[in-house]
Amino acid sequence: MSKKIKYQDEPIEARIIEDFLPSPEQLAFREEGVKVTIALSKKSVEFFKAEAAKHHTQYQRMIRNLIDSYVDAYDKPPVSDSALTEQE
Repeated sequence: MSKKIKYQDEPIEARIIEDFLPSPEQLAFREEGVKVTIALSKKSVEFFKAEAAKHHTQYQRMIRNLIDSYVDAYDKPPVSDSALTEQE
């Protein structure tokens, strides 16, 4: 059996830490979704279903996150016609 903890009367150094956790409202935030119908290859769906099972998540969520990542990487502000003529 392990030794008993022996407490002593020593001064406690305590400090207040700023609250850094998100509020419950922020945790419950859900991005607005749009329902679409899409035909995917059987190979793709089987792949995502298998990966989702390994990671204990939903395959549709994985596909949605993949598409969101693609958009984040390639979403650039549109270039106006005047900006194009200025470059030439």
